[in-house]
Amino acid sequence: MILYDYFCENLFNQCYLCAKKFNPVNLENLVQNRGSDKKKIVSLQIMENTFLKTKEQIKASAKQCIKQEIDAVSNLINFVDDDFAACVDTIFRNHEGRVIVCGIGKSANIAQKIVATFNSTGTPAVFMHAADAIHGDLGIVQQHDIVMCISKSGNTPEITVLTPMLKLRGNKIIAMVGNTQSYLAQQADFVLNCTVGKEACPNNLAPTASSTAQLVMGDAVAVSLIALRGFSPADFARLHPGGILGKQLYLKLEQLCKQNEVPQVNSQANLTAVIYEISSKRLGVTAVIDDGVISGIITDGDLRRMLEKNENSQSITAADIMSKNPKTIEKDELAVRALEIMRNHNITSVLITDKGKYAGIVHLHDLLKEGII
Repeated sequence: MILYDYFCENLFNQCYLCAKKFNPVNLENLVQNRGSDKKKIVSLQIMENTFLKTKEQIKASAKQCIKQEIDAVSNLINFVDDDFAACVDTIFRNHEGRVIVCGIGKSANIAQKIVATFNSTGTPAVFMHAADAIHGDLGIVQQHDIVMCISKSGNTPEITVLTPMLKLRGNKIIAMVGNTQSYLAQQADFVLNCTVGKEACPNNLAPTASSTAQLVMGDAVAVSLIALRGFSPADFARLHPGGILGKQLYLKLEQLCKQNEVPQVNSQANLTAVIYEISSKRLGVTAVIDDGVISGIITDGDLRRMLEKNENSQSITAADIMSKNPKTIEKDELAVRALEIMRNHNITSVLITDKGKYAGIVHLHDLLKEGII
């Protein structure tokens, strides 16, 4: 252990992480040269075995943290019991109330995330901070609401004050705790056990493994409810109309192809007509249609390849250039499905059909513009 004396708050703040770069002589010189800044002396004890001096030590510490949290999460499988099933079933059957999720400290942060997951997957939920609840916010809780209280110890003052108030109001209480012998666990109707052997923090103090376990247990409840409700991608899309995710789930090809021209020629069209149609409709492609039936597709790439191979192009028709059996998709399909087809077949356009009849074209650029990619 080495004891250094430092003058000045700024020097202290900067030297904490790099104190080993200095020696007592250098520090004495610094002190002498900063006479006007001698506001206070800070004694800093540096424990050699707590410093991460090398990259290998940093990586080893990070890996140890991840391993401990993986072990904590894996152990949760042993806590998925009949109480867990009864808890999920009670939430599922409660059609008149919401799930109020509360906590304090890091548990409150986890509670907010669980609420967000519940709301986005069909389970109405509201966050309530435990400290605010006992100072007026208890009014959030309505008659048929189920209250999930998250607390590692289960004995925090705010929780021990809040719990009897909830019982007096007749609300069901779910305790997500790391101590099944705690006051909260003993008073609750259902217990979600999130016990961890040790925090990933080297001091076994900062909530790390315990908060991760709470988060995963909350996800386990939410996913179980998704399965019970038969919550579908369409349901998810209705709750996520904004952003790229929303568009991937609800934007249909009919909405995209309406923005474009509908280029088409028949199979006997000459080269000039084909070039004009592709150029004027500005999609770099045209469908080949005969008597209302799709015969093929011609892209600007097809044109270039044809011109490279043929010196005499006067007699060439669309039938000579087109690719037969083009990829098609119905207009009521999701736009993201067209993207899958383009990726799988390395193409940039698909023909859109309406009950098998040609209805237009969607280009890769249309999907880019909408943010689907």
